[in-house]
Amino acid sequence: MAENLGLTEIYRGDDPIVDIVAVHGLNGHPFQTWTTQNTNKFWLGDSDLLPSHLKRARILTFGYNAAVTALLGKTSSDRIMQHAQTLIAALVADRELEDATQRPIIFICHSLGGIIVKRALIYSASRTSKLVQHLYSIFVSTYGILFLGTPHNGSNKASLASVGRRMIDALTPSKVMDTDGQLVDALLEGSEVLQNITDMFVPLMKNFRVYFFWEQEKTDLGASLAYIVEENSAAPILDDTERAGLPYEHRDMAKFESRSSPGYRLVAAALIRYSKEAPDMVSMRWVQATEMLKSKRQNEAAELVQ
Repeated sequence: MAENLGLTEIYRGDDPIVDIVAVHGLNGHPFQTWTTQNTNKFWLGDSDLLPSHLKRARILTFGYNAAVTALLGKTSSDRIMQHAQTLIAALVADRELEDATQRPIIFICHSLGGIIVKRALIYSASRTSKLVQHLYSIFVSTYGILFLGTPHNGSNKASLASVGRRMIDALTPSKVMDTDGQLVDALLEGSEVLQNITDMFVPLMKNFRVYFFWEQEKTDLGASLAYIVEENSAAPILDDTERAGLPYEHRDMAKFESRSSPGYRLVAAALIRYSKEAPDMVSMRWVQATEMLKSKRQNEAAELVQ
């Protein structure tokens, strides 16, 4: 797995004007999450699928240790934060080397990958002090986010824990399941973390175009069929956001066989639309951010001489 950690560029168009960054979820993989199981179609990188629509984009995947206990262990808040910080650091470094620190970004996230992205943007938005203001660039540059089956809402600890329990049942091989309740404990602890991240993210949402997608098919959990993330959690009804269902179960909603696959046009059209809108809007945001940072530095300098 080590070779799949971090950022990997999978497509580069001519003179790119936008970065598309795909982030997988719990027990996911930077390539397999987006690849059909039977025919091995990787729609993010296949030349006749997404790259054919986005001639002036870079498409990247971000890989991280998404094992249950690594994401929602006893120090779940730290672990989610570590992945979030690594995502920001990796993107900043990549874009500095590309001489593209102000290029617009669009994230596409599956499942708990959306939680990582939300925490990453919360972190980036707070990095405005002099020595770390380069990390602020990801927040300024992010234009849109597509959330595929991300558990945003949970009215209480138990509800998000039950979502996590279903995710474990669906996404974790039975042979690695423990029997002493550690994973359940981790989810009970992690559920508060997930809700806190959502609460911190809400004030930032006005800065982004957001599209929520929910699963329309139940997942076979062996003893039962269930939606892993219910519609009201995956796609909260909020002003100035878009929402749509995808006719798949949770594990398959991030995989598309062809251009005619149900839901593909919904997702591809959103990425195309956001890619067209992003350059002008992000350019304006950078003008405002540059002025804000300049003013902040001047105020700091003035305080030093008082």
